[in-house]
Amino acid sequence: MYMQPEGPLMNQKAKDWLLLAGGTVLLTAGVYFFKIPNGFATGGVSGVGTVLGRITPVSSATWISILNVVLLLIGFAVLGRETGLKTTVCSLLFSGLTQLLEVVVPMEKPLTDQPFLELGYAMILTAIGSALIFHAHASSGGTDIVALILKKHTHLNVGMALLCVDFLIAVSSFFVFGIRTGLFSLAGLFMKAFLVDSVIESLDACKYFVIITTKPDAISDYILSSLHHGVTVEYGQGAYTHEDKTILHTVCRRHEAPGLQQKAKDIDPEAFIIITTSSEIIGRGFRGSL
Repeated sequence: MYMQPEGPLMNQKAKDWLLLAGGTVLLTAGVYFFKIPNGFATGGVSGVGTVLGRITPVSSATWISILNVVLLLIGFAVLGRETGLKTTVCSLLFSGLTQLLEVVVPMEKPLTDQPFLELGYAMILTAIGSALIFHAHASSGGTDIVALILKKHTHLNVGMALLCVDFLIAVSSFFVFGIRTGLFSLAGLFMKAFLVDSVIESLDACKYFVIITTKPDAISDYILSSLHHGVTVEYGQGAYTHEDKTILHTVCRRHEAPGLQQKAKDIDPEAFIIITTSSEIIGRGFRGSL
């Protein structure tokens, strides 16, 4: 239902790498400046690193780097190419940035004395960063590699298993950092899960058009030539008027929707248009469900 020339495909690849880089920077900022100094252990490798950094002489940033590299090596040994180039680059970039920031901007204590404010920034930055990385068809490595291994070699419910692991990591912060930090960590765990899903849905949102018209050719030409999207044509009849109608089905990006809506009404002022939002478009040219 979509025709995409070679140029846009190359642009999409470049966009994916930019999203991956930007997402990793945001993820690193959230972890290094807000999670680690406050002891927010909200799961994942960064949560384990935060806890280990407090109970050992090795810094949290170093633990995060060590754990990411070890999991990457295990991933390549067990999964081979399933580990993925993008995940490898993201994991190494995340580890490298945390180590660099530890040297350039040492964090001896939290930025403020407002832990709730810092929890908000920690979750927002890491959620947006993770969502951008997922949107680029990658992951930051860490426990995602564990998920791939579990999926390949067991019949466990991977999502539930990882949630349990993250929950245990958050619970460990009660013993290492105290009750208040532990409660913040648990709250952050659930906040991040909600925020990641919300950001991903927003990034993937597309508009599905159903256009009932008597001038299908002109509208279809605009969709095909200007938007470079495909159109599915269906024929119907009005139940009241018994007039023959043409029904056009198409999907476009959110930013293209106002233009298509206006153009369709300019071509056929009597057109009946139904517009719905979907973040799960599966097919050529669209990402589908993440």
